[in-house]
Amino acid sequence: MDEATFRYWSARAADWGVDYRQSLRDRPVRAQTDAGAIAGEIAQSPPEAGEAMERIFEDFETVIMPGMTHWQHPRFFAYFPANAAPVSVVAEYLVTAVAAQCMLWQTSPAATELETKMLDWLRQAISLPADFSGVIQDSASSATLAAVLVMREKALAWNGNRAGLAANPKVRVYSSDQVHTSIDRAIWVSGIGEENLVRIPTIGERRAMDCVALAATIEADRKAGYVPAGIVACTGGTSVGACDDIAEVVRVAREHGLYVHVDAAWAGAAMICEEFRQLWQGVEGADSVVFNPHKWLGAQFDCSAHFVRSPDDLVRTLAIQPEYLKTHGQDGIMNYSEWSVPLGRRFRALKLWFLLRFHGLSGLRQMIRNHVRWAENLAERLRNEPGFEIVTEPVLSLFSFRHAGGSDADAHNLALVKAINDDGRIYLTQTRVDGRIAIRFQAGQFSMTQDDAETAFKVIVELSKKVV
Repeated sequence: MDEATFRYWSARAADWGVDYRQSLRDRPVRAQTDAGAIAGEIAQSPPEAGEAMERIFEDFETVIMPGMTHWQHPRFFAYFPANAAPVSVVAEYLVTAVAAQCMLWQTSPAATELETKMLDWLRQAISLPADFSGVIQDSASSATLAAVLVMREKALAWNGNRAGLAANPKVRVYSSDQVHTSIDRAIWVSGIGEENLVRIPTIGERRAMDCVALAATIEADRKAGYVPAGIVACTGGTSVGACDDIAEVVRVAREHGLYVHVDAAWAGAAMICEEFRQLWQGVEGADSVVFNPHKWLGAQFDCSAHFVRSPDDLVRTLAIQPEYLKTHGQDGIMNYSEWSVPLGRRFRALKLWFLLRFHGLSGLRQMIRNHVRWAENLAERLRNEPGFEIVTEPVLSLFSFRHAGGSDADAHNLALVKAINDDGRIYLTQTRVDGRIAIRFQAGQFSMTQDDAETAFKVIVELSKKVV
């Protein structure tokens, strides 16, 4: 591709992106295609000769786009958001064009130094103490894996990587059943094993870990010859927003010498608002904390903020320094590839810099407060609507509800979710609460308005009357 052609298609792609965003409200939120429909439109074998960009771009619009679920749609109320604020998209254009490999300070000093500054900006924004240092991971899953590896190594006196797990006693990690399944995967990948992820029962409206049971389980495991290593606590769990009592978890951990990792992948963004920080009171005592700016703050995926109290422990666990990765002649530099499992690193800090400067914390706080208020109002309206019950109360902008109907309540609510998503005006997902199906609603889209919350109410009530 020559420079003139590159310029033309770069501009056309950017224009397409703006037009796409403007058209979102006219599109069904979830892809409406059947399984295999897109694959059936794609050639069985790769082309021998190159094709014209016009043809490729046309196929993108006619073949690929019909099979896309629109995560930036203002009425995407499923899962958690994966926001990409327009300013973040612009920053990603630049990152893609520069295409730097930012694994070491010397491979792009600006990327490393901007990352250090942006993580400190975020640390200040969510009011973590100054003795936390941060790194951008690709996702909370990677941050949690890194934290689990650190707690494993510390518990085994740094002998796990060296001698292997077979040479060491069994390590145990503790969490409730409300944590994200990425914790399970971290336990698998770390070699600790699913049987050694011990689930602690939950108590209270917020479904917090029972810390009395936690302490008793740790003591019993130690007596049985296991090596208790750490606790994974959550703030704003994925299913219904469960929040552990972080202060009490930390107290138990300190009493028993365990590492604490706090997964606040979604809810951590809300901590830029002081009034929501009671949800993770005591977080300053944790060893590791993660939240995803690519969820609620609007940073283009992927961008996960991982804060650690002891970077030395993280580096000791993950760093490998062959000669070809050493930087000579510079003192005090940071090589963030030593803070993460992957060696390769994208220039993720640039989109944070653009985003925070363009919107400011005040603009982002207002967005989050709006989402919380609109979700709370919707929950109240559904509570007062005949046939509806609120199953779990709003945690920030997330709540769950159920509709009465039919002889099989679970089947009825699954049918309602399907009808809503087939309708296309909004997108919701289901979960299980105490073994029964409930429907999740979360407000979090960057471009959402109060009218979109009103549409959600109308669609839910309208379709509940049609599903039998």
